[in-house]
Amino acid sequence: MAEQPAFTLTIDQNKYLPLDGREVHAVLTIGSTGTATTHAAPAEAAEVIIIDTSGSMSGEKIREARQAAVTAVRTLRDGVHFAVVAGTAAARVVFPRGDAGLVPANPATRAEAERAVNQLLAHGGTAMGEWLKLAGSLLTSRPSAIRHALLMTDGQNNERAGEFDAVLRQWSGTFVCDSLGIGADWVPAELRKVADAMLGTFDYVRDQGDLPEYFRRLTQASMSKTVAELSLRVWVPQAARLRFVKQVSPTLLDLTGKRTDVNPLTGEYPTGSWGAEEREYHLCVEVPPGQIGQEIRAGWVKLVRPDTQEVVASGNVLAQWTDDLAQSTQINRKVAHYTGQAELHELIQEGLGARAMGDVDTATARLAKARELAAESGREDTARLLEKVVEVDPVTGTARLRNQVDKTDVLELDTGSVRTSRLRKEGS
Repeated sequence: MAEQPAFTLTIDQNKYLPLDGREVHAVLTIGSTGTATTHAAPAEAAEVIIIDTSGSMSGEKIREARQAAVTAVRTLRDGVHFAVVAGTAAARVVFPRGDAGLVPANPATRAEAERAVNQLLAHGGTAMGEWLKLAGSLLTSRPSAIRHALLMTDGQNNERAGEFDAVLRQWSGTFVCDSLGIGADWVPAELRKVADAMLGTFDYVRDQGDLPEYFRRLTQASMSKTVAELSLRVWVPQAARLRFVKQVSPTLLDLTGKRTDVNPLTGEYPTGSWGAEEREYHLCVEVPPGQIGQEIRAGWVKLVRPDTQEVVASGNVLAQWTDDLAQSTQINRKVAHYTGQAELHELIQEGLGARAMGDVDTATARLAKARELAAESGREDTARLLEKVVEVDPVTGTARLRNQVDKTDVLELDTGSVRTSRLRKEGS
C-alpha cells in the first residue's frame, strides 16, 4: 500500500460585509502534513523526459541537455515507469527502443537510457504539441500512476497556435508537466500555456550549466508525490456566483476555467498531484445582498480524491453583514497580500507586453508601479530585475525605461512573475 499523506485546510478571511457588500474573499491554505506510515511502499509513478533536439540546440546546448536528461534518469527510483522523448517537428521515443512504451527503472534500464540520451543530435524544427501528445499517450498507459512529464526547450513553437491549444485542451488534467526554457529565443507565453493547462510549473534556466540540477530537483519533486490527484470541490448558495478560484502560492495559477460541474451549485477544480507540501488558493464569491446581522455560508470547500470521492479536508467561507465600519473595512492580511501578488504579476505582464509593442508610456507606468509594489511586498529579487528594465529618479520620482536591457533579464522577469512570496509574519 502506498504512503498517503494527511491533509489540512484552513481558511483566512474577514467575513464581515457592509450593508451593500457583495464580494466575499478567502484564502485557503492546504497542507499535506506528511505520510501516515513510514514503511509503506512508494506510490506508483510514471515519468516522461522530453528533450528539445531541434536545430537550434546544437553545440553546447545539446551537450548540456544530454547531461541534464542523464541526471533525471539517474534520479528516478527503482520501479518508476519511464521513457525519454526527443522533440523536433515530430516526437520520437529514444528510450525504450521499439514499442515497449514505458519501462520500469532499474540499473540496467537506466544505463541503457543513458546510452540512448548520449547519442542525441540537434536537427529540425520545434512542435511542442507533438511532444506533449506522445508523452500523454505513453503516460496514460499507467492509469493508476502519478503521471509526470519534464519538458525542456530553447526555441519558439513552430505549430499554429490553434493546433497547440487543441493539444493542451485534449491532454489537460491527464498528467502534470513541468517545463524549462533555456537560451534567449524561447517564448515564456508558450511555456506558461503548458503550465496552466498541465497544472505544472515553468522556469528559466539562465545558466545552462545549471540545467542538470534543475532536472534533478524537478525529478525528485515528482518522485515525492504520493497522491495522483486532488480536487477542490466548491459549493456556493443559490443566487451566489463563484467569481474565481486561483492558486496563489507557490505560483499563480488560475483554475476558474477548469471547473467541472458536480451540480448547479457545486463545481470541482483540479489541483494536480500532491506530496508533503503546502499551497494556497484565493477564491471570491459574489453573494446576494443581506440584512444587518445576517450570517450565511457563502462557500463550502472540500478537498476530494476524484477516484474514490473521499473528502480529506473541508471548511466554510462565511459572510455576515454589519453596520460596524471598523469590522467591514478590515481586509484580511492574507487576502490583501495575495491580491497584491496577483496585481504585481499583471503589472509586469502588461508592462512587458506594452514594451514589446513599443508603447513606452504604458510600459513605463506599469513597470514603475510593479517595481514599487515588489519592494513593498518583499519581492527583492523581482524588484532588482525591474530596476534593470525601468529606472526611477530618486529626486523627482520620474520613471523611464532603460535603453539597453539584456534580453535574459526580461526573460527572467517574465518567467518569475508567476512566483509569489509567502506572507511575512507580523513584526518580521
